[in-house]
Amino acid sequence: MGDAHRVGVVGLGVISRAYLDTLAGHPAVHVTAVADLDATRSASVAGELPGAAALTVGELLSSPDVDTVLNLTVPAAHAEIALGAVARGKHVYGEKPLAATLDDARAVLAAAAAAGVGVGCAPDTVLGTGVQTARAAVAAGAVGRPLFATAVMVTPGHERWHPQPDFYYAPGGGPLFDMGPYYLASLVHLLGPVRAVTGASSRLRAERVIGSGPRAGERIPVSVDSHVSGVLEHVSGALTTITTSFDGVATTAAPIEVHGETGTLSVPDPNWFDGEVRLFELGATRWRALPPSAGYAEGARGVGLLDFIAADASRAPRASGDLALHVLEAMSALLRSSSEGRRVDLTTAPALPAPVPLTTAEQWRARPTAP
Repeated sequence: MGDAHRVGVVGLGVISRAYLDTLAGHPAVHVTAVADLDATRSASVAGELPGAAALTVGELLSSPDVDTVLNLTVPAAHAEIALGAVARGKHVYGEKPLAATLDDARAVLAAAAAAGVGVGCAPDTVLGTGVQTARAAVAAGAVGRPLFATAVMVTPGHERWHPQPDFYYAPGGGPLFDMGPYYLASLVHLLGPVRAVTGASSRLRAERVIGSGPRAGERIPVSVDSHVSGVLEHVSGALTTITTSFDGVATTAAPIEVHGETGTLSVPDPNWFDGEVRLFELGATRWRALPPSAGYAEGARGVGLLDFIAADASRAPRASGDLALHVLEAMSALLRSSSEGRRVDLTTAPALPAPVPLTTAEQWRARPTAP
């Protein structure tokens, strides 16, 4: 593999397959080790990856053959694994959220800064052609001055399809902490950081029923709010109304809409990398689709890690720990606002990530990612 960056993967659940499909065989990366609480699963996955060793979590975090730890554990373990990696001088890139609590997330970034290592965090879907084309359109003045946005995510709950859904209803889960990062990260790319929030939330069911897998029919407790709504006040002056819910059946609302003085932009589902961006201009009679003009084309989970690895002194990682901390603070503030019945100011204000120039799948799969 030559000078390929060495990655160790901790946590081999459902999402790991999507990451490994992207990373395995990429010339910039060598997956050298995998670890999971299930040793049999570790051995099975390692057997599919040339040169990868099946290790315990402790062995992987200490391995001299790992440069960056890819942390795909459940949210409750994100901080523990990240801190363990940082303590051993390793970079860490993790699934969202950055940690289950804001204090834990701050501790991770503080430890990383002290150790001189980097922290990156999902979602990287916002680096695809969907959100990046929309961002380019906003920056080019397609809607004039942005005034407000709406963001809506409604599903009946992940227990219907996930065979082990417990963590979705434990601290660090819920519709806001699970799906909110896609929407909030997108909104930061589109409208800039958030300065304050006002929120309201509810939890109308005490338990959920698993709908698939060997535990189908089992009831699990709900210990987080399953419906969260709120208003985000962006530093730019724009306002976003956001709803995330595991309590609805379906919705006809666009995932994200940006409304400006001269137009409205419809942004595709930020849970995916691509999708059609549509513009309705003031005085027009219909929506028109915008061709992809920015982003990683045909993006896939793991492109954010490739972007993280390729970052240098001239360009910070786009899926950065600073952005993830801001998103986590905004989500935590929404729940705090709901609990306390008041507007909550944010303390973080990350730099806006560099936009992603249009980069074909052939380009990013064959070499380090966009500058």
